[in-house]
This record gives sequence, C-alpha cells and structure tokens, in this order.
Amino acid sequence: MKTLYDVQQLLKRFGIYVYVGKRLYDIEVMKIELEKLYENQLITKDDYLKAELILRREHRIEEEKAND
Repeated sequence: MKTLYDVQQLLKRFGIYVYVGKRLYDIEVMKIELEKLYENQLITKDDYLKAELILRREHRIEEEKAND
C-alpha cells in the first residue's frame, strides 16, 4: 500500500466508498472509517499503520495546497 488509491481499494473491500466532494474531507472521512475497521479487528495493525501514514501525508499535502 503506497497511495491514496490503495487506501480507497482497502476500504472498498469492506463496501466503504467515500466521496464528499472535497479531497481534504474525503481523506478525513477515510481516516474515520479506517479507525473503525481497525477497532473492530477487520484489518491488521500493519495495514492500519500503512494506511494511516498515507492518509496523514495526503492530508498534509492538501492543507499545503489550501494555504498557498
């Protein structure tokens, strides 16, 4: 797992499709859904941590774009 697309595919395996309309909001909703999957032991700790890092990176990139 290396990209936001990979995280989307992970969520899609559980029937979770996220589209709010603004990429920053999409990332925040994906983070919430990811946490719920991990709390319910539906994904491994390794997958959770990889996806979390990807979402943090993408969130930071989007915030930087918004501040420019």
